[in-house]
Amino acid sequence: METKIIQFTAAKGPVECAWVVAKVLKLFLKELISNQIAYQILHKENGIKNTTVQSAILKIEGKELSKFLENWIGTIQWIGTSKFRKFNKRKNWFIGCYEINEIKEVKLLDKDIQFQAIRSSGPGGQHINKVSSAIRATHKPSSIQVLVMESRSQHQNKKIAIQRLQEKVANYNLGQLQEQVKRKWENHLNLERGNPVRVYTGSDFKPKRKKETFKKERKSLKSDLQKQLKNKWKI
Repeated sequence: METKIIQFTAAKGPVECAWVVAKVLKLFLKELISNQIAYQILHKENGIKNTTVQSAILKIEGKELSKFLENWIGTIQWIGTSKFRKFNKRKNWFIGCYEINEIKEVKLLDKDIQFQAIRSSGPGGQHINKVSSAIRATHKPSSIQVLVMESRSQHQNKKIAIQRLQEKVANYNLGQLQEQVKRKWENHLNLERGNPVRVYTGSDFKPKRKKETFKKERKSLKSDLQKQLKNKWKI
């Protein structure tokens, strides 16, 4: 089983490109399902208009992903008329599909959490400092900390602390991924418009197949035939 992280992006393209991202993303998810590839949408940034997506990051898991992605990674072109700007004459719109190096996720394991009981502070008179019910929980590998003092029960505060640590660690992992995406995005602000890996046309997004030409093959065949005839009549 392979794991890959994929980003679809309109980069700094206009709203039409964000609309293309949303359309292509649906097609991509449909192909994942038909190929029995599991996926998880890690982050999605909607565009400025309804039904548009500026960027989407997915984690996919399955067999032979590298082969599956050969026809996806790169520039994707849509040929069609803008639905947002009626009189815009532009017909060609480009988005990018990129693979992002998987980050090393920080995992929250019980053995990595250090709990410290401290005295609660705040209103409550003389009784508030008599019991150390507040809990400071520290995730040692990342040094992420939370302080919980909602309950008078130390046990309850521990449960809340673990939940908040889980949220903070998840946000930390997402932040690391977004930072990597940002660096990747900066490298692809100007999408390479030549030789797109996929081309779609019209509002129904029909795939446009590249016309196969056999010019080189015909030329090679003609050359071989000439050589054979020359050798045949050679004395």
